[in-house]
Amino acid sequence: MSRTALVLNGPNLNMLGTREPANYGHETLADVSALCSRTGEALGLDIEFRQTNHEGEMIDWIHQARGRCTAIVINPGAWTHTSVAIRDALVASEVPVFEVHISNVHKREEFRHHSYVSGIAVAVMAGFGTHGYALALQHVAHLHKGQEQ
Repeated sequence: MSRTALVLNGPNLNMLGTREPANYGHETLADVSALCSRTGEALGLDIEFRQTNHEGEMIDWIHQARGRCTAIVINPGAWTHTSVAIRDALVASEVPVFEVHISNVHKREEFRHHSYVSGIAVAVMAGFGTHGYALALQHVAHLHKGQEQ
């Protein structure tokens, strides 16, 4: 069974560290990638970490996970609230999905309260800062371990 967790990041997450630090903190996407790599190594998971501002590219990556990855950890960014196409791709992948948001989207603008992803996700981490990625990977490893027994 695959031990690869695909960690996907949507639009504007390339601006972490400089974009709205009151909401997203000062850590960069490179810091998040390093956190995921360290966490994955400690948990025995291989990590593929990617970011795009292009919805079609994100959908292609999700499709490529089918039959290849043990989980998708995704911070869809603004696509959380707008993209049925991302949701449908996640369902079609038949890969367990873990949704991550750095900020607590429920404390923010009303339009951020709805997620097309949450309803199909195994778990949702919101408001834990970048630590939410590590929490998601820990849960992936926990569930993967249970499947091996």
